Amino acid sequence: MPQTVTEGARAGAVDAPSAESSKRWWILAIIGIAQLMVVLDATIVNIALPSAQADLGFSDGNRQWIVTAYSLAFASLLLLGGRIADLFGRKPAFLVGVGGFALASVLGGASNSFGMLVTARALQGVFGALLAPAALSLLNTTFTEAKERAKAFSVYGMIAGAGGAVGLLLGGVLTDALDWRWTLYVNLVFAIVAFAGGWMLLGNHRDAANSKLDLPGTLLVSAGLFSVVYGFSNAETHDWGSPATWGFLLAGALLLTAFVWWQTRAKHPLLPMRVLLDRNRAASFIAVLVTGAGMFGVFLFLTYYLQLNLGFSPTKTGLAFLPMMAALMVMAQISTTILVPRFGPKTIIPAGFAIAALAMAWLSGIDMGSSFSTGVLPQLIVMGAGLGIVMPPAMQLATSGIAAEDAGVASATVNTMQQVGGSIGTALLNTLAASAATSYLVGKDPTDKLVRAQSTIESYTTAFWWSAGFFAAGAVIAFFLYRGGKPEQDLDAAPVVHM
Repeated sequence: MPQTVTEGARAGAVDAPSAESSKRWWILAIIGIAQLMVVLDATIVNIALPSAQADLGFSDGNRQWIVTAYSLAFASLLLLGGRIADLFGRKPAFLVGVGGFALASVLGGASNSFGMLVTARALQGVFGALLAPAALSLLNTTFTEAKERAKAFSVYGMIAGAGGAVGLLLGGVLTDALDWRWTLYVNLVFAIVAFAGGWMLLGNHRDAANSKLDLPGTLLVSAGLFSVVYGFSNAETHDWGSPATWGFLLAGALLLTAFVWWQTRAKHPLLPMRVLLDRNRAASFIAVLVTGAGMFGVFLFLTYYLQLNLGFSPTKTGLAFLPMMAALMVMAQISTTILVPRFGPKTIIPAGFAIAALAMAWLSGIDMGSSFSTGVLPQLIVMGAGLGIVMPPAMQLATSGIAAEDAGVASATVNTMQQVGGSIGTALLNTLAASAATSYLVGKDPTDKLVRAQSTIESYTTAFWWSAGFFAAGAVIAFFLYRGGKPEQDLDAAPVVHM
């Protein structure tokens, strides 16, 4: 009889960790779905813009605000959203973020005017700023064992890196098969699954419950990030000498400087300096920023090239990015579970940046006679491999060893870097590409179709070269900032699991 009890106890001891581990992977699935919804919304509407413009009748000048309204609200409120998750609990932050994002998407899909659509996109950004850091901090506090954590972040990093391409594909399919409004309505499917799963699986824990919200810091950083993103967005429609561009950029720099000064004096800082001062973490934040800036050279200008020069449909354009996504998925697993644990980030992340830089330099060789199979496909696969090596481990190291009460704001900083990097990259690359096209047309007949087509090729290749430069700079910065050796799992600093 005692033997039977002992065996039962042993069986229970084995089953309990197994059930807990299974629950963790279900939580990863829910977090992944929610994160995919947020990330793909940065690009899914892009392909549908021409149809939405024709339906609602807004001008070319106003078209950019459909994208900018989302990025402005999202980027400027991310740190606030992350701190709210720390103060009031990650589960309510996650559920409110998912539910609000879904309702804003329905409002956007039902839009009957330009103003209504812009308002809906801004609301998506507001709730996305609450959802994204809550999702990443839940991942950070759920997976603390080194091997499981590496696998979880490889999946999350893969979603963050490939989400833009998924948005292009899904946007193309929905626009071609149904209507542009379904690029917004589709979020309901993601949201229902994420909300139901989050409600059933997530537990709530307020790791920073004894802290208070830093209102001065919130105002400074929100206004600063808004000004930076708005300034770079204006660079696309104004020139760099316009007060609407440099004025907001200068104001943003001053506000963010004041924010950093205040964080060193505030009793309950919004972004404690301990989050930023670790070398590997700071290097990872910069890596995410550079990757966000350079990736737009792929998604934005390659989308133009495939549709306008090679004649691809929206759906075919989205399918063209699938090989890149496949390479990114494979290398995401390999980099986080094998390469970085064995060789360390100082070797692997700069190597990933170098591979991405080579891919972009190679892609700059396209011309009027290039074909997709030889002029684009191999380069996309190499690019996917490079991004897969960089993104997941950078995101993992950016939140590794962070105290539980700082998990939300550290996660928000990762998302902020990616969003601000994307805004900087879009503005710079658009400006440089436009200048290249204008320079090419000097002394030539702009009414000649071949001349105009070649000018667009010049604009794309210029953007690709600059993207290569961003990635090359990322390789150098990562090499000098990351500490040598293998990353260590700091058991004392690792957050407690709260599910």
